[in-house]
Amino acid sequence: MLDQALKDQLAAYLERVTQPFELVASLDDSELSRDMRSLLETIQSLRADKITLRTDGQDARKPSFTVQRPGATQPLRFAGLPLGHEFTSLVLALLWTGGHPPKVEPEVLDQIDALQGDLNFEVYMGLECHNCPDVVQALSLMAIRNPRIHTTVIEGGAFQDEVTRRNVMAVPMVFLNGEVFGAGRMLLEEIVAKLDTGAAAKEAAKLSAKEPYDMLIVGGGPAGAAAAVYAARKGIRVGVAAERFGGQVNDTLAIENYISVLETDGPKFAAALEAQTRAYGVDILNLQRADKLVPATAPGGLVQVHLANGGVLKAKSVILSTGARWRNVNVPGEAEYRNKGVAYCPHCDGPLFKGKRVSVIGGGNSGVEAAIDLAGIVQHVTLVEFADQLKADAVLVKKLQSLPNVTIHTNAQTTEITGADGKVNGLKYKDRATGEEHLVPLEGVFVQIGLVPNTEWLQGTVALSRFGEIEIDAKGHTNLPGVFAAGDCTTVPYKQIVIAAGAGSTAALSAFDHLIRSSAPA
Repeated sequence: MLDQALKDQLAAYLERVTQPFELVASLDDSELSRDMRSLLETIQSLRADKITLRTDGQDARKPSFTVQRPGATQPLRFAGLPLGHEFTSLVLALLWTGGHPPKVEPEVLDQIDALQGDLNFEVYMGLECHNCPDVVQALSLMAIRNPRIHTTVIEGGAFQDEVTRRNVMAVPMVFLNGEVFGAGRMLLEEIVAKLDTGAAAKEAAKLSAKEPYDMLIVGGGPAGAAAAVYAARKGIRVGVAAERFGGQVNDTLAIENYISVLETDGPKFAAALEAQTRAYGVDILNLQRADKLVPATAPGGLVQVHLANGGVLKAKSVILSTGARWRNVNVPGEAEYRNKGVAYCPHCDGPLFKGKRVSVIGGGNSGVEAAIDLAGIVQHVTLVEFADQLKADAVLVKKLQSLPNVTIHTNAQTTEITGADGKVNGLKYKDRATGEEHLVPLEGVFVQIGLVPNTEWLQGTVALSRFGEIEIDAKGHTNLPGVFAAGDCTTVPYKQIVIAAGAGSTAALSAFDHLIRSSAPA
């Protein structure tokens, strides 16, 4: 199952195990069970003095295995093979169960330990899903820490009948005690806060009590991270309030055009952004959504940023770098069938549609790349583009046109996503040349039609373009003194990671110049 290099790496990690634990497998005669047995035997052999392997498990899901300390009554279970992106989740589960401490803030661990009630989590994941590991690792740690929490990690591809029966059409999908708890990427702190109902009020009071920052950055994507690093190097007090550090980069699979980085992926790039930002001592306030901006009332005064949880942050200067999100197609059925056949991440959710028919809405680079990717997994892809020709790069269009299981409709306006029994069953579009309506029977729709800036909360304060973008000049100034902006939420013409990072650096230097001038004696 594992090549020698991976075995050597795993063996080095398992040296950190200090407490004994056991792996208990529930197997059948399938090839997947044989692969699981091989994987578990390899793991056990690498640390036989601490790890015991049993194959007498009787769980209904086969193949599956638990990772548990002797005598544990609420183990962590993996159903299917946790390989691909989830191999790291497995390694961390082994280390944490074996006594190696997690890199989590002590107050968060205390919150986990204090959670009451019997919590039975089931999380469906995909091996190619780059959003799944955060959720899997969070729920795994919770099960290892708190004996009243039980987590089962289920690889959707290995349990297709179960996935169909429970209408799991997007990953990660989390059930708590049999009911849907959440879908999509969630961080540990976010999950714990959702369970600990008193956490929001305490967090708001803690944030409001913070001393004013010299520079506060709202948003933690490439623009926000670059701004934070440049500002911190000036020796001033810097904070970053981010709804999700890394921003939309977390949802990007391959990054091959960031200068000096030959190839990486979104989650790795986002982690590197955060690591460098933390290395400069920046106060990172994650999982914080900005709700209101209050400009300074006098020259040299403090700008306020009100947060959704009720907290208020104050700063001498503010940089807005809230980025953008996927644009909705805004037709009947889209909202109703979101995560029930309507999806936005082909890398995450594509494997759930193996052997099925899907559509991609959008003929730009994102749409065409998605269609090419999905064509290797699904039965058939129908690409629908509003314009009279595809807007993607010629090399991508040529590749798409060469695929036998792809149909392309240009000059086509999507009018409705249809469904029945709680899931998608078709897509309607109108031929813009003839006005003729068409219905395409299918099981999934992937929306890939560009971005919309995250600036709704700024309406009535900062000047916005007709597209909702923050209007800035060449130095990142907005129309408000002491307030700057950078990245995909602004009027910068090209929405690229490298451009956002440069814009963030520019905004930080401009904001620092503002601080110097506004604090100079009369």
